[in-house]
Amino acid sequence: MNTPAILVVIGASGSGKTAAVRALEARALPGIRCYYLDTIGVPSSEEMDRNFGGPEKWQAVATQRWLDRLAGVTDGTEVCVLDGQTRPSFVRTAAERAGIAVVQVVLLECAPEVRHARLAQSRGQPELCNPQMDSWAVYLRGQADALSLPVIDTTGLEIPAVVDVLVTYVETVRGERSLITSGLNKP
Repeated sequence: MNTPAILVVIGASGSGKTAAVRALEARALPGIRCYYLDTIGVPSSEEMDRNFGGPEKWQAVATQRWLDRLAGVTDGTEVCVLDGQTRPSFVRTAAERAGIAVVQVVLLECAPEVRHARLAQSRGQPELCNPQMDSWAVYLRGQADALSLPVIDTTGLEIPAVVDVLVTYVETVRGERSLITSGLNKP
Protein backbone atom coordinates (compact mmCIF):
# COMPACT_ATOMS: atom_id res chain seq x y z
CA MET A 1 0.00 0.00 0.00
CA ASN A 2 1.65 3.18 -1.15
CA THR A 3 -1.31 5.33 -0.21
CA PRO A 4 -0.51 7.51 2.80
CA ALA A 5 -2.67 7.61 5.89
CA ILE A 6 -4.70 10.80 6.16
CA LEU A 7 -5.29 12.93 9.25
CA VAL A 8 -7.89 15.64 8.65
CA VAL A 9 -7.89 18.48 11.17
CA ILE A 10 -11.24 20.27 11.18
CA GLY A 11 -12.74 23.10 13.19
CA ALA A 12 -14.53 26.40 12.92
CA SER A 13 -12.54 29.52 12.02
CA GLY A 14 -10.53 30.62 15.02
CA SER A 15 -10.29 27.17 16.61
CA GLY A 16 -6.53 27.05 15.98
CA LYS A 17 -6.42 24.38 13.28
CA THR A 18 -4.32 26.24 10.71
CA ALA A 19 -1.90 27.57 13.32
CA ALA A 20 -1.51 24.06 14.74
CA VAL A 21 -1.02 22.40 11.35
CA ARG A 22 1.53 25.06 10.34
CA ALA A 23 3.41 24.47 13.60
CA LEU A 24 3.25 20.71 12.98
CA GLU A 25 4.64 21.28 9.50
CA ALA A 26 7.45 23.40 10.96
CA ARG A 27 8.56 20.44 13.07
CA ALA A 28 9.48 18.69 9.79
CA LEU A 29 8.68 15.21 11.08
CA PRO A 30 9.92 12.51 8.69
CA GLY A 31 7.23 11.00 6.50
CA ILE A 32 4.65 13.70 7.34
CA ARG A 33 3.37 16.34 4.90
CA CYS A 34 0.80 19.03 5.61
CA TYR A 35 -1.80 20.46 3.25
CA TYR A 36 -4.42 23.19 3.50
CA LEU A 37 -7.85 22.75 1.94
CA ASP A 38 -8.31 26.47 1.31
CA THR A 39 -5.23 26.66 -0.92
CA ILE A 40 -7.38 25.47 -3.83
CA GLY A 41 -9.25 28.75 -3.47
CA VAL A 42 -12.61 29.33 -1.86
CA PRO A 43 -15.21 30.65 -4.28
CA SER A 44 -17.68 33.34 -3.30
CA SER A 45 -21.11 32.29 -2.04
CA GLU A 46 -22.57 33.25 -5.41
CA GLU A 47 -20.04 31.07 -7.25
CA MET A 48 -20.69 28.18 -4.87
CA ASP A 49 -24.41 28.46 -5.55
CA ARG A 50 -24.01 28.82 -9.31
CA ASN A 51 -21.27 26.26 -9.92
CA PHE A 52 -21.83 23.68 -7.20
CA GLY A 53 -25.38 24.09 -5.93
CA GLY A 54 -24.35 25.77 -2.66
CA PRO A 55 -21.62 25.88 -0.04
CA GLU A 56 -22.29 22.38 1.28
CA LYS A 57 -21.90 20.84 -2.16
CA TRP A 58 -18.75 22.87 -2.81
CA GLN A 59 -17.34 21.57 0.47
CA ALA A 60 -18.08 17.97 -0.57
CA VAL A 61 -16.43 18.50 -3.98
CA ALA A 62 -13.38 20.22 -2.45
CA THR A 63 -12.97 17.44 0.11
CA GLN A 64 -13.17 14.79 -2.60
CA ARG A 65 -10.63 16.62 -4.77
CA TRP A 66 -8.22 16.83 -1.86
CA LEU A 67 -8.54 13.20 -0.81
CA ASP A 68 -8.16 12.05 -4.41
CA ARG A 69 -5.00 14.16 -4.63
CA LEU A 70 -3.61 12.87 -1.33
CA ALA A 71 -4.36 9.25 -2.26
CA GLY A 72 -2.04 9.79 -5.22
CA VAL A 73 0.94 10.99 -3.16
CA THR A 74 3.69 8.49 -3.97
CA ASP A 75 6.82 10.23 -2.70
CA GLY A 76 7.17 8.06 0.41
CA THR A 77 4.94 10.23 2.57
CA GLU A 78 3.40 8.08 5.28
CA VAL A 79 0.87 10.57 6.69
CA CYS A 80 -0.78 13.51 4.97
CA VAL A 81 -2.30 16.05 7.35
CA LEU A 82 -5.09 18.14 5.82
CA ASP A 83 -6.32 21.32 7.52
CA GLY A 84 -9.80 22.36 6.52
CA GLN A 85 -13.35 23.23 7.33
CA THR A 86 -15.33 20.27 6.15
CA ARG A 87 -17.90 17.82 7.42
CA PRO A 88 -16.58 14.54 8.83
CA SER A 89 -19.12 12.65 6.69
CA PHE A 90 -17.60 14.22 3.57
CA VAL A 91 -14.16 13.03 4.65
CA ARG A 92 -15.36 9.48 5.17
CA THR A 93 -17.16 9.34 1.83
CA ALA A 94 -14.22 10.90 -0.02
CA ALA A 95 -11.74 8.50 1.61
CA GLU A 96 -13.83 5.51 0.55
CA ARG A 97 -14.06 6.76 -3.02
CA ALA A 98 -10.33 7.51 -3.13
CA GLY A 99 -9.40 4.09 -1.76
CA ILE A 100 -7.74 5.45 1.37
CA ALA A 101 -7.52 2.70 3.98
CA VAL A 102 -6.49 4.82 6.98
CA VAL A 103 -8.18 8.15 7.65
CA GLN A 104 -8.81 9.95 10.93
CA VAL A 105 -10.67 13.19 11.55
CA VAL A 106 -9.75 15.30 14.58
CA LEU A 107 -11.82 18.30 15.66
CA LEU A 108 -10.18 21.37 17.15
CA GLU A 109 -12.53 23.57 19.12
CA CYS A 110 -12.44 26.27 21.77
CA ALA A 111 -14.82 28.35 23.84
CA PRO A 112 -16.83 30.76 21.66
CA GLU A 113 -15.46 33.85 23.41
CA VAL A 114 -11.89 32.65 22.78
CA ARG A 115 -12.67 31.91 19.13
CA HIS A 116 -14.24 35.37 18.75
CA ALA A 117 -11.21 37.06 20.33
CA ARG A 118 -8.83 35.16 18.07
CA LEU A 119 -10.84 36.09 15.00
CA ALA A 120 -11.36 39.74 15.90
CA GLN A 121 -7.99 40.51 17.46
CA SER A 122 -5.31 38.03 16.37
CA ARG A 123 -6.58 37.44 12.85
CA GLY A 124 -8.27 40.77 12.17
CA GLN A 125 -11.38 39.03 10.82
CA PRO A 126 -14.22 40.22 13.08
CA GLU A 127 -16.70 39.51 10.29
CA LEU A 128 -16.24 35.80 11.06
CA CYS A 129 -17.66 36.33 14.56
CA ASN A 130 -21.20 35.64 13.45
CA PRO A 131 -24.11 33.29 14.14
CA GLN A 132 -23.26 31.12 11.12
CA MET A 133 -19.73 30.41 12.41
CA ASP A 134 -21.09 29.79 15.91
CA SER A 135 -23.62 27.32 14.46
CA TRP A 136 -20.88 25.66 12.41
CA ALA A 137 -18.79 25.14 15.56
CA VAL A 138 -21.78 23.58 17.33
CA TYR A 139 -22.55 21.40 14.31
CA LEU A 140 -18.96 20.12 14.12
CA ARG A 141 -18.97 19.25 17.83
CA GLY A 142 -22.25 17.39 17.39
CA GLN A 143 -20.78 15.43 14.49
CA ALA A 144 -17.63 14.66 16.48
CA ASP A 145 -19.75 13.36 19.34
CA ALA A 146 -22.04 11.34 17.05
CA LEU A 147 -19.10 9.77 15.20
CA SER A 148 -16.86 9.35 18.29
CA LEU A 149 -14.17 11.57 16.79
CA PRO A 150 -11.32 12.89 18.89
CA VAL A 151 -11.71 16.49 20.03
CA ILE A 152 -8.89 18.80 21.10
CA ASP A 153 -10.08 21.79 23.14
CA THR A 154 -7.62 24.57 22.34
CA THR A 155 -9.19 27.09 24.71
CA GLY A 156 -6.35 27.06 27.22
CA LEU A 157 -3.61 25.48 25.15
CA GLU A 158 -0.65 27.14 23.47
CA ILE A 159 0.01 26.03 19.89
CA PRO A 160 3.00 23.77 20.78
CA ALA A 161 0.78 21.83 23.20
CA VAL A 162 -1.90 21.41 20.52
CA VAL A 163 0.78 20.14 18.13
CA ASP A 164 1.98 17.66 20.74
CA VAL A 165 -1.54 16.20 20.86
CA LEU A 166 -1.80 16.19 17.05
CA VAL A 167 1.48 14.27 16.88
CA THR A 168 -0.13 11.45 18.89
CA TYR A 169 -2.84 11.14 16.22
CA VAL A 170 -0.24 11.33 13.45
CA GLU A 171 1.64 8.46 15.05
CA THR A 172 -1.57 6.47 15.54
CA VAL A 173 -2.52 6.65 11.86
CA ARG A 174 1.08 6.02 10.84
CA GLY A 175 1.00 2.85 12.96
CA GLU A 176 -2.32 1.73 11.45
CA ARG A 177 -0.90 2.27 7.97
CA SER A 178 2.23 0.33 8.90
CA LEU A 179 0.15 -2.62 10.12
CA ILE A 180 -1.78 -2.70 6.85
CA THR A 181 1.40 -2.33 4.81
CA SER A 182 3.19 -5.11 6.66
CA GLY A 183 0.13 -7.36 6.29
CA LEU A 184 0.14 -6.81 2.55
CA ASN A 185 3.81 -7.70 2.29
CA LYS A 186 3.40 -11.13 3.90
CA PRO A 187 3.36 -14.16 1.62
